[in-house]
Amino acid sequence: MRVRRWAAAAGAALLWAVVLALPALVPGGGAGPAARASQTPAPAAAPRTAQDPADARPYRAVWVSYLEWQNVDFSSAAAFAADAGAMLDGIAALGANVVLAHVRPFGDALYPSALYPFSHLCTGTQGQDPGFDPLALLVEAAHARGLQLEAWINPYRLQAGGSPAALAATNPASLHPGWVREAEGGLYLDPADPAVRQYIADGVAELCENYDLDGIHFDDYFYPTTDPAFDAADYAAYCAGTPDPLPLDDWRRRNVDALVTLCRETAQGYGVRFGIAPQGDPALNYSAQYSDAARWLAEGMVDYLMPQLYWGLDYTQNGDGSHALGALAARWLALERAPGTALYFGLGAYRIGEGDGGDRSGPGSEWQTGRALAAQAAALADLGGEGVGLYRYDSLFANTLWPTLAAQEHAALQALFAAQAPAGEY
Repeated sequence: MRVRRWAAAAGAALLWAVVLALPALVPGGGAGPAARASQTPAPAAAPRTAQDPADARPYRAVWVSYLEWQNVDFSSAAAFAADAGAMLDGIAALGANVVLAHVRPFGDALYPSALYPFSHLCTGTQGQDPGFDPLALLVEAAHARGLQLEAWINPYRLQAGGSPAALAATNPASLHPGWVREAEGGLYLDPADPAVRQYIADGVAELCENYDLDGIHFDDYFYPTTDPAFDAADYAAYCAGTPDPLPLDDWRRRNVDALVTLCRETAQGYGVRFGIAPQGDPALNYSAQYSDAARWLAEGMVDYLMPQLYWGLDYTQNGDGSHALGALAARWLALERAPGTALYFGLGAYRIGEGDGGDRSGPGSEWQTGRALAAQAAALADLGGEGVGLYRYDSLFANTLWPTLAAQEHAALQALFAAQAPAGEY
């Protein structure tokens, strides 16, 4: 088990002041990202379990996405540190203990990388160096506040919805056009290509090697489409070279499984936990994104899963309550789970005030109580859920559409988390 060397509060504050004084930082304070194109995991005493035993509180995470980074000042290390520090202060004050920080949203990085260009979120231009290392600052700031930090990665997505507007010459799409597939106007790395899987795993190794991360986190963006044309050439080549080929759907699931296995093994080599936040409906994961999340749980292919249960406790649609939060949670909790594999649940803070369109007592009514998220988190704990994640930061802390409701939800969650905390841990 990798041991966190926690500094005393005064020492942590001093360290953070020194960090802010530096004009530019390299990952983890070391020699910078490795120049090689492939990484070999360093040996570790043992991989981390889903929740570090050093933190006795239940797993409580907040997603900080690329949408939040769009509103953060990257003009200097000091400006970024001030904005990011304010966000982390809010997360800590809520009673959360894990930050899921989006560090690679579009085949680009919020850190200097030998494999991916700097994100356009830093300067407006993908590939342009902001002059400092945002992730190094985030890791230091999170740990100084007693927060764990997991690096959130979109493994395949390079461009979607017109973002980013232009790709750098060092983007994987530019360097390796044969690895890229198109879907619905977006660009994605090819899940069928073993070289792609190794490249993504090398990116995981680079992160784990250069930063004192608490986890690697994937969301639910795997196959972007069910269209057979997406990878028709790959599948035809596979069938031509295989005596008894798998059906297309099973072959796609095998490709995703191979990526998950490789990335988890890579993170394990550094003693860093590896988790995924799949869609909330297990059947849709299996059929629409070719993610066999039930297998990942049963065979311990991940350290944790956090299904995105972004519906309310009262959600119904056309009289069907099968997607209500409690019903979906029960389906997940009934699945076979390997020892040491944790099951958390993601909650849709972005629903505050808006509703999910089908509450049985009226559209949005559950989401206008000011305590929807706290009620959901309490219900999940009663069912046996081991923790929650909140999507996303701005919905709770910078909600311009429903500020009063968001403040009420914040207060209700804060009270719940304080009540759930072990004695002396809050």
